[in-house]
Amino acid sequence: MKRILITGALGQIGSELTLRLREVYGSDNVIATDIRKNDSEAAQSGPFEVVDVTNLQSMMETAKKYNVDTVMHLAALLSATAEAKPVFAWNLNMGGLMNALETARELKAQFFTPSSIGAFGPSTPKDNTPQDTIMRPTTMYGVNKVAGELLSDYYFHKFGVDTRGVRFPGLISYDTPPGGGTTDYAVEIYYEAVKNGKYTSYIDKGTYMDMMYMPDALNAIINLMEADSAKLIHRNAFNVTAMSFAPEEIAAEIKKNIPDFHIEYNVDLDRQKIAESWPNSIDASAAAAEWGFKAEYNLETMTKDMIEKLRQKL
Repeated sequence: MKRILITGALGQIGSELTLRLREVYGSDNVIATDIRKNDSEAAQSGPFEVVDVTNLQSMMETAKKYNVDTVMHLAALLSATAEAKPVFAWNLNMGGLMNALETARELKAQFFTPSSIGAFGPSTPKDNTPQDTIMRPTTMYGVNKVAGELLSDYYFHKFGVDTRGVRFPGLISYDTPPGGGTTDYAVEIYYEAVKNGKYTSYIDKGTYMDMMYMPDALNAIINLMEADSAKLIHRNAFNVTAMSFAPEEIAAEIKKNIPDFHIEYNVDLDRQKIAESWPNSIDASAAAAEWGFKAEYNLETMTKDMIEKLRQKL
């Protein structure tokens, strides 16, 4: 990677990935794009262009203007929001992905887009979910992600585009506010713990979901994109994970750092249903074997860092 175009650069992953890539590859070599510009560091610290990913011409012209050799397509509507607006989600998630892939094909660029544990469904094995398994999601977001994995594979086999991707679990960050995902409770709980000492969870106790701290997620993207292409068997949508926990377990870990913290429950049935359709835990051995994936943070070390960083921020 030398010159990188990022779509959705001001979103949950993009805002932090943009800054990290600029540290590694130089500010001028990472072109951030989004549907609108704001005053964030990601928008101000290097090249930025307003790009609607559903507009192929706009994306293509921007990529050619900067002569990019890598396209990282992050623009998407997340799980809970996509359920509320399924037609809009399909048009944005799939139309944007097709345009990004076409841009990569035209420029002969390397390509990355993230999939998600949302690609799994109720019939997927729940524990230690394999890399290759049944994928019959029951959400629009999940359908988009499965279709995206297949479409990325198609562009690799049909056109030779160097497509790569991971299936992210829930991502936890102190930097970017939640953006409408089912796993966002695991971000909100830290904010509320630091600000108010209590949290009301919309996900019920005993509901396990895989999670990952954002620094590990950013490392995973960079390491996968730098990996030897010849060693990639799966290429798109590698299972990656760092930890799996239920709401009461993250609350217990927070209490070690904030002793007066307490959690209550007011379950959102729609998001609970989505959560229950996803795995309890994931097997990431293919990513480890093919490109050396390894997470550095667990629940304990992440919690300490989250609380420390949020106390400084808030």
